[in-house]
Amino acid sequence: MSQILCPVPADQRPINEYRDLKASWFFEWSSWPRPRFQRRLLLLWGMAWLVSGPVAIASFSLKEAPLHVFFAGALGANFLLLLILLRLVLGWAYVGDRLHRPTVIYEETGWYDGQEWQKPEAELAQDRLIYTYELRPILQRLQVTLLALVIFSLGLTLAWALL
Repeated sequence: MSQILCPVPADQRPINEYRDLKASWFFEWSSWPRPRFQRRLLLLWGMAWLVSGPVAIASFSLKEAPLHVFFAGALGANFLLLLILLRLVLGWAYVGDRLHRPTVIYEETGWYDGQEWQKPEAELAQDRLIYTYELRPILQRLQVTLLALVIFSLGLTLAWALL
């Protein structure tokens, strides 16, 4: 976006929001190759287990109900991982929506004066290419992962109910 042609402040331009998000420590790992991404998910799940495991052990007797302890700890870890994945999905979806739209809504002065700027065709085409080939695959991977985690949690809940 040319500074002369574009009244949108640099930090509110969709392409810059995308670059900032991709470079941030929290969001960057969702764009890593699949094996590395999966290792990060397992690491986060294990760390979440370190939080939820002691709560599960305090809630159920490890000697009398070890499966309850395991299921409670796993469900707690799943819940924490679900919150992380949900934040990732919402962040990428917000930027993706701004890249894909033909207009940019922005605040000129910071006083909530809501302005709207029509993207030129070339810029819209560039933003949509970035959305289609870079951002949408990340978003789809996160959505599939989120769905798999929900299904896993439902399976754990069903197994718990059958105990």
